[in-house]
Amino acid sequence: MHRCKAMADIGRRQFLRGSALVAAGATVAAAGAAPPHAKAAMPAARVEYPSNRLANVSELKMNEPLEVNYPDADAPGVLLKLGARVEGGVGPDGDIVGFCTICPHKGYPLAYSADNRTFNCPGHYSVFDPEKGGQQVWGQATQNLPQYALRVAENGDIFAEGVDELIYGRLSNVL
Repeated sequence: MHRCKAMADIGRRQFLRGSALVAAGATVAAAGAAPPHAKAAMPAARVEYPSNRLANVSELKMNEPLEVNYPDADAPGVLLKLGARVEGGVGPDGDIVGFCTICPHKGYPLAYSADNRTFNCPGHYSVFDPEKGGQQVWGQATQNLPQYALRVAENGDIFAEGVDELIYGRLSNVL
């Protein structure tokens, strides 16, 4: 039994020594970090696809989803004009967003509630907020809605050029 206690002591010493090294490393890293008010210049992570025209700004009506498919026919989604500048929004008012409408939890088709301004899953009741970049605000999902990277041309055509999250049922967002 004496031997087991010695091994436990060695384990604790190794743990404490390792913890001290990690703490020292974190202190050094923090010393070289940018001030808290500095804005990160890192681009948002997304998977890029070939540019694909989805619609024209003139086809959108306020708070009414326009059904589209992106990046392919097996990925239903919508474009939505929200009426106020939002995260990831494009267009003259920065209020046009696009999302895949497959629930990232179990793949149920999402329904848009114009009254609540949310995407809702009938399967396990997850709720997603398009005004906050498709953030999940309720339910079983563990991932936000995949949001399209959009671009609006001078003539009002809306192009999708990527997706920021993994689309349900795919091992990767590669076509």
